[in-house]
Amino acid sequence: MATRTAREATTPGQAPPPGFRPGSGMAEKIGRYRWTICALLFFATTINYIDRQVLGILAPVLQRELHWSETDYSAVVSWFTAAYALGYLFAGRLLDKVGTRAGYAIAIVIWSVAAMSHSLARNAFQFSLARFGLGLGESGNFPASIKTVAEWFPARERALATGIFNAGTNVGAIVAPIMVPIIASAFGWRAAFIWTGLLSATWLVFWLVIYRPPQEHPRLSAGERAYITSDQPPTGAVRMRWTELLKHRQTWAFALGKGMTDPIWWFYLFWLPKFLDARFGLKLSQLIAPLVVIYLIADFGSIFGGWLSGALIKRGWSVNAGRKTTMLIAATIIVPTMFAPRVDGMWTAICIVGIAAAAHQWWSANIFTLASDMFPRQAVGSVVGIGGFTGALTGFGFQRLTGWILQNNGSNYTPVFLMCGFAYLTALLVIHLLVPRLQQARLEAA
Repeated sequence: MATRTAREATTPGQAPPPGFRPGSGMAEKIGRYRWTICALLFFATTINYIDRQVLGILAPVLQRELHWSETDYSAVVSWFTAAYALGYLFAGRLLDKVGTRAGYAIAIVIWSVAAMSHSLARNAFQFSLARFGLGLGESGNFPASIKTVAEWFPARERALATGIFNAGTNVGAIVAPIMVPIIASAFGWRAAFIWTGLLSATWLVFWLVIYRPPQEHPRLSAGERAYITSDQPPTGAVRMRWTELLKHRQTWAFALGKGMTDPIWWFYLFWLPKFLDARFGLKLSQLIAPLVVIYLIADFGSIFGGWLSGALIKRGWSVNAGRKTTMLIAATIIVPTMFAPRVDGMWTAICIVGIAAAAHQWWSANIFTLASDMFPRQAVGSVVGIGGFTGALTGFGFQRLTGWILQNNGSNYTPVFLMCGFAYLTALLVIHLLVPRLQQARLEAA
């Protein structure tokens, strides 16, 4: 699929800091403040997934209490995804225009208010409005995080940094099924939305106090700043046209890859509690252990997948070979998920889904990094926004399709899991056909 050459692992004409040698230990001497920024992104992503998963955990309770049908529930969750698609598209543009610090703060304010507003909803329509607002706010998280990683990390460390902050999706998915049932049992399901929504407001304070761009951050040493920019040409404040980005195969490879695989993660996030309830009869408190196990396994996949491609590149593989080989392994591991609804043992099904979730996160850490592999820093936010828009738009359709299948098929999840199993191999084939080698796109600024 890709030629293994060390020469392609760095951009021609760009040199690391004087004296730098991969694996020499110099990275320890120049400082590690960039990992503090990565930790901020990790906690934001954790809170992001706590807030969005509250509805999925409470879904069986809400469906019985508010008398929702399968299609009612699919409509409620799909409006989150529709808003996420729109917000993702414009979040990238906003971040490229106003900068990461201000753009991230705006997104956090919107999602915090929207998360707490769920507590006021009384019917499916009002829940749909709250979900729409949450989707708009939360759409800023990944474009902001990917742009921050592109600003704060050299190419050799980006997949690992992405894998670490992306692991917050699994930590959030672990914390939510522990936290939400306890709060809901003690104070009612409305309180669960309020308490989880307050977490993002708290994080915003830390972001505004700690974060500055690397070129002006007072805590960053000159050596670490040079290391961060070692494989990137200097860039100014350049605005990119969408029409210019859409001319390039690299944009379409990233967007279609996201569009074919993001809906699977949305399915896991919003439908797993309902699947476990329908297939194995698990109620609210009984969901804690299975969901924690699934997302603990997924956490390993996120970090290991990000580490693996970086390790291959450090060993002399090209960026092209390292990324695609890592993604091929993940796509292959996911295939057995199609058997999850057919097995008899609950824990067998949980292990199958957990491994598939881990492989998705493994895949996700690398597909996000493709944006910074193929585009200069000033365009990364917009490219990630286009890819996120595509993934959320197809996710909207997949959620509606899932509701229709379950409503008309006696809550039989087999057709849905069948689509989940083959999505990633198909997506990787499309990516490879569009970009056989991961050359950086040559862009014209607006």
